[in-house]
Amino acid sequence: EMNLLPKVKAEIAVCAVPVDKVVAAAKAALYTGNYGDGKMFIYDIENIIKIRTGEEGYNALHDSAEWEKA
Repeated sequence: EMNLLPKVKAEIAVCAVPVDKVVAAAKAALYTGNYGDGKMFIYDIENIIKIRTGEEGYNALHDSAEWEKA
């Protein structure tokens, strides 16, 4: 008998928050001690480019004040 669990994939890019703090928060929120708690893959990102504005790097991760007004 198989017991299939639903899957969720989340991708997060961080640059202003230390990665170890993000990992610790995710582990604390997701841990149940049961099968299906999941896995985290951590890797370096060479660059981020926001297509709409052409912004790169740190600025591409943050929305401008115009977005907050909408």
